Amino acid sequence: MANSYFRFKQFTIHQDQSAMKVTTDGCLFGAWAAKAINRKKQEQGRWLDIGTGTGLLSLMVAQQNPNGQIDAVEIATEAAEEARRNIMAAGKELQISVHQQDIQQYYPGHQYDIIFSNPPFYEKELKGNNTEKNKAHHNEGLLFHQLLACCKQLLKKEGSIFLLLPYKREKELLEKIKEAGFAVHQHIRVRPAVRLDYFRMLIELQFRAEAPGIIVTGELAVKDEKDQYTPDFIELLRDYYLYL
Repeated sequence: MANSYFRFKQFTIHQDQSAMKVTTDGCLFGAWAAKAINRKKQEQGRWLDIGTGTGLLSLMVAQQNPNGQIDAVEIATEAAEEARRNIMAAGKELQISVHQQDIQQYYPGHQYDIIFSNPPFYEKELKGNNTEKNKAHHNEGLLFHQLLACCKQLLKKEGSIFLLLPYKREKELLEKIKEAGFAVHQHIRVRPAVRLDYFRMLIELQFRAEAPGIIVTGELAVKDEKDQYTPDFIELLRDYYLYL
């Protein structure tokens, strides 16, 4: 059974109400996105977290980028309330606003410089009996092409989208990204360990017309041959994990 909370250096994530629990790949993605956003030096940017769950990604991004304003959208009522509590406990309620809303019905009246999301992975695969977990893991409420359509409406033309995606669907998802009018700017494949195959992708998208034409590619591994965290993983997570 998953712990009801996960303690980081600067905040704690309580997760008993959210279907999406804290995961290693989710933390890796949050740290990577936070660092990438920081490099863009958008001191007063507006950012959107789609499907915030516990509020983890918003808090990780906010820790490295204290001046940006984040709207965190979550469709599940209990998860949205839990995100609000986690954000208030971290003292970030002035920077991060939680909206209990279906992203397809979300009309903020402005567009965003940055969008980030850890979207559902398991579209078209076998589902369990837990309705909220199905929504969180199986794209039951939001298919990938619908997510991209929402991003297309909500992103500024020069903005960026950061996504955590399953490697096993790489070809299919990249095709959908192209069809939606986006280009890949960064594409980092992730291994759970150095001797294992890829299982996740860290992706940055931009509108095709605005993309620089150069794709930054690479790979990361979470664990090394001795089942210890790799230097790359430690470098990304040292500001978050308690014992790094």
